[in-house]
Amino acid sequence: MAGPLAGLRVLDLSRVMAGPWCTQNLADMGAEVIKIERPGLGDDTRHWGPPWLADREGQPTQESAYYLSANRGKHSVTVDIGKPEGQALVRELAARSDILVENFKSGGLARKGLDYDTLGTLNPGLIYCSITGFGQTGPMARMAGYDYLVQAQGGLMSITGVPDGEPGAGPQRVGMAVADLTTGMNATIAILGALHHRSRTGEGQHIDMALLDVQVSWLANQALNYFCSGTPPTRTGDYHPNLVPYQPFPTADGEKVIIAIGNDSQFERFCTAIGRPELAVDPRFVTNPQRVKHRPELIPIMVETTLSKAKDEWMELLQGIGVPCGPIQNIAQVFDDPQVKARGMKVELESEHGPVPGVANPIKFSKTRLEYRKAPPRLGEDTNAVLQRLLGKDAMEIAALRDKGVL
Repeated sequence: MAGPLAGLRVLDLSRVMAGPWCTQNLADMGAEVIKIERPGLGDDTRHWGPPWLADREGQPTQESAYYLSANRGKHSVTVDIGKPEGQALVRELAARSDILVENFKSGGLARKGLDYDTLGTLNPGLIYCSITGFGQTGPMARMAGYDYLVQAQGGLMSITGVPDGEPGAGPQRVGMAVADLTTGMNATIAILGALHHRSRTGEGQHIDMALLDVQVSWLANQALNYFCSGTPPTRTGDYHPNLVPYQPFPTADGEKVIIAIGNDSQFERFCTAIGRPELAVDPRFVTNPQRVKHRPELIPIMVETTLSKAKDEWMELLQGIGVPCGPIQNIAQVFDDPQVKARGMKVELESEHGPVPGVANPIKFSKTRLEYRKAPPRLGEDTNAVLQRLLGKDAMEIAALRDKGVL
């Protein structure tokens, strides 16, 4: 059975992470994605190595791991959009597409006649998604924005890291490009909403996605902590500002285990399991608000307790009674985790170099299925085929465009 977006065509003018993450989601759901890349260079991330994909003989190729992470299922077409002939090709492709995703600086494509006003006139049903650092409006609209900057300006780093007054204190970047990734996810959601609107009205529209907006929205409960208290949240390191106990605890074998108690009944079961039922009725700890207030008194008691058993013993005991508990794993351990394996979270796609590994899309439909049809493409590998199939260009026309440096 085809994916839920089968029959839709996406013209992808984006590069690096936020836009490609969005369009990879659309490709996984069955859309045809045509990735427009610069001749000879391609997406910036093609050069962001090492590490590189290894071929069948174990030798490094020119395909960077970073590029491979966000570009499966796409067709790579090289077009120089700085040339009038290249701009004309993109307009022809946009006229035959349902969705366009781009992440040029605000106003950057208008000078090339590739903005929404121009392309939306050619194709009134086109859903045109612009992804920028700061959006199409406001004093920073024309500035370039990058994930690290947005993590800082959007408040995430202020609540991430070791608290002031402790060794190693200071704001920290999250280890993934979370502003990019969550913007790509929100762009996917926005496009699906726009598709539903189009199905009722026939109208396309322009979607204005900004990394900073998404990062601010992602503050979620921490923003509400500020709105309701008037006090900006600060870094809490490895513990939760609103739940206790909800943090790592040391174990007898030198490991740590996360105990994440989300309600009072879980805390009561925990206390019974460790032979300390009196803690569950202690006025200081009987409710979560009291445990938050008396955190400095409860945590040392728990540390003394958790040091009595090894990590695996705690996991078996607590998971057996419905108290959330889990390990802190590195990425190698993640992909060796029985639950991760059972959920099929690693995929492989065949390419001319050999198998290309990837992280599976987490969406699991009951009626339609995701489609992993095509490994991340080599630069320009689909140029001739796409121009012939969609635009009716013959071999002589394509050769002439190559001679002019357009392809």
